[in-house]
Amino acid sequence: MRVAITGGSGLIGRAVIEAGLQQGHTFVNIDCVPPPFRSAAARVPFRQVDVTDYAPLVEALRESEALINLSAIANPDGHLAHVIHNTNVVGSYNALLGAVEVGMTRICQASSVNAIGHKFSRRARYDYFPIDENHPTYNEDPYSLSKWICEAQADSIVRRYEDVSVVSLRFHWVVADRSDPEMVETYNKPEDAAKSLTAYTRLDAAVRACLLALTAPIQGHEVFFIVAPDTAVSGPSLALAQAHYPNVPVQGDLSGNRSFFDSNKAKRLLGWSHGP
Repeated sequence: MRVAITGGSGLIGRAVIEAGLQQGHTFVNIDCVPPPFRSAAARVPFRQVDVTDYAPLVEALRESEALINLSAIANPDGHLAHVIHNTNVVGSYNALLGAVEVGMTRICQASSVNAIGHKFSRRARYDYFPIDENHPTYNEDPYSLSKWICEAQADSIVRRYEDVSVVSLRFHWVVADRSDPEMVETYNKPEDAAKSLTAYTRLDAAVRACLLALTAPIQGHEVFFIVAPDTAVSGPSLALAQAHYPNVPVQGDLSGNRSFFDSNKAKRLLGWSHGP
């Protein structure tokens, strides 16, 4: 399949290109910055385009059959609120509409677990554990709001263009491995552990989800949590829940260090698994 990938110079984008080439896909990388010289992404056509600039983006999308949209401000730290919101919302809408304009019917976009309101809230609000895709949003910060709007934009696109399917993937902290030193250090702090629910997504699992989204029999727009089935710490999940969220009902299995996020929908509809 001929795939356009925005943000292909980034961590997930480079890994998607490398794995996708092995599966026989071809890519055009659309990004503000070129990829590292020795990466697999450096071997595919590159278009230096800002996704918030619609006309050049549309031209870069032409000749491709599907889109993986990974371009966004992925971490709000150090960015002004209006910049976070406007960049993510405008970039996502441009990518969705531009893909439709050039005739694509298959789109995958990176969302975030923060679409429900999570790590960047003053105090996160949860209705139940484990959290699934039916959980409402309580977003209050610009990053979380932007991700929720990106998903709402996908709903709008598929209502208007009924032959288009969009998959929104809600990643958590994407790391090469569960033992990532920065993540482990962060989650050893009780306040940070409570804010993030000690969740993570391994890079290879995020890549598999992106590539599966290209071919899975999805109609309309579907949202998926793409999160590891365990937490990044060895301590019991129930203890963390009782210490920081004692009034949140547990409606599923939180035994051992099982994840606070339920990714079973991705297993059912995408055929995805996080792996060991």
